[in-house]
Amino acid sequence: MKISIRKTELRVLEINTRLPFKYGIATMTRVPHLFLKLELDISGKSSSGIAADFLPPKWFTKIPEKSLDAEVEEMLAVISHAADTAQSLSGQNAFEIWQQLHRAQGRWGAEQKLPPLLAHFGTSMVERALIEALARHSGKSFFQMIRDGSLGLALGEIHPELMRRQADEFLPSQPLPHVVARHTIGLADPLSAQEISERVNDGLPQSLDECIRTYGLRHFKIKIQGKPEADLDRLNAAAKIIQQFAPADFAFSLDANEQFHSLDEFREFWRRALDQAALKPFFRHLLFVEQPLHRDAALAPNVAQSFAGWPDRPPIIIDESDAELDSLPVALHLGYAGTSHKNCKGIFKGVANRCLIAARQHAEKSRKFLMSGEDLCNIGPVALLQDLAAMGALGISSVERNGHHYCRGLSYFPARVQEQILAHHPDLYQKTAAGWPSLKIEQGAIAMGSINHAPFGVGFPIDLGSFSTIDQWRRRTSDDDRPHGRER
Repeated sequence: MKISIRKTELRVLEINTRLPFKYGIATMTRVPHLFLKLELDISGKSSSGIAADFLPPKWFTKIPEKSLDAEVEEMLAVISHAADTAQSLSGQNAFEIWQQLHRAQGRWGAEQKLPPLLAHFGTSMVERALIEALARHSGKSFFQMIRDGSLGLALGEIHPELMRRQADEFLPSQPLPHVVARHTIGLADPLSAQEISERVNDGLPQSLDECIRTYGLRHFKIKIQGKPEADLDRLNAAAKIIQQFAPADFAFSLDANEQFHSLDEFREFWRRALDQAALKPFFRHLLFVEQPLHRDAALAPNVAQSFAGWPDRPPIIIDESDAELDSLPVALHLGYAGTSHKNCKGIFKGVANRCLIAARQHAEKSRKFLMSGEDLCNIGPVALLQDLAAMGALGISSVERNGHHYCRGLSYFPARVQEQILAHHPDLYQKTAAGWPSLKIEQGAIAMGSINHAPFGVGFPIDLGSFSTIDQWRRRTSDDDRPHGRER
């Protein structure tokens, strides 16, 4: 099979959040939602695919002195370069094309002095659109294509210890029929209805206690900011709400947002938390801790010594530090328990990482390895569905979801798109009283049936004509002085 990328197209939709999303050193209040469309020639036949994502400032890089709008432009440059580069590529399968793009984008990113996590955000956008186009051409789901090898994934090309191994040796025999929604508790989120200073009248829950009652939530992701006194107060308040309203089998992860300077500093915070009578039983429900150290220090060799001196530590994984193909093996060698999966970090890389973790778990049964599912404030009609399709195929059952919480469902999109999502994914979306679709979460879970059967989650064509070109968006936003959120 000969695959050539004939054309790429970028479109953007500006979205205002319904609630401010405070994560790390930024608070998101408005954000561009970018679409990338690829048109392929597949042995003489045409097929197209779309990828989408927010452009969230202060995640791919955390440079306090760089403006939020400058970071958005940097992400646009990265994705535009990957899209332009892709138009010269061809190969026998998706993985072969991805390898070419990954090498070219990596070289360009190094020349531009861009961190790999940011540079390969562009790679991942092309990769996702490529996979969807091939899935639509073949009529297969993402799960089928990963297991039957039709995408051409060679695990050993990413992790040499998996040479001559196949993905179906490590992945589930069936995609997950549902995933548990791990609800994000952002740093600015009201925990109780009494804390709401300004009610958002859109019919969706706003405070943590309202969200638990509305969605039946039982898994949570609690963000902390590296300020021990404030973090302990926040944890105590969140624990009280969760223990009061959530089922007894609740679980949570802790996202440290790269806010600790050393592992010893985080260990001291951990000790203080466990010394608190109210938190000690709560922490028995912990799933894992995510990225406590800044990415500049997280994979330093001295981390191994700190881990070795802390044998009873909780499971700690990397997230932002998972920037290169060998980041996970380095992290596991140092003592981390694993990494996260987000489509923005790469599909083939994520599958290979999942297989490596499974292989290591089989070989080292005395040690706990894990891969978590995390969010980039994903919303439909594309990004959320493709991300869930990957999670279901990888067998990741607890998945952070927050796009439905910080955004007003699909109210931002044309009526035609809203109608399509409700028709093709009635188990995933429901119509609100206001008429627009919102994500359906029942008893804390998200149904995956329609996603698992569709070509890479979506399953219907989306007309991008109603969205702005990059130039149109820039002209429009140049007349609007509001920044894309604010810094801490």
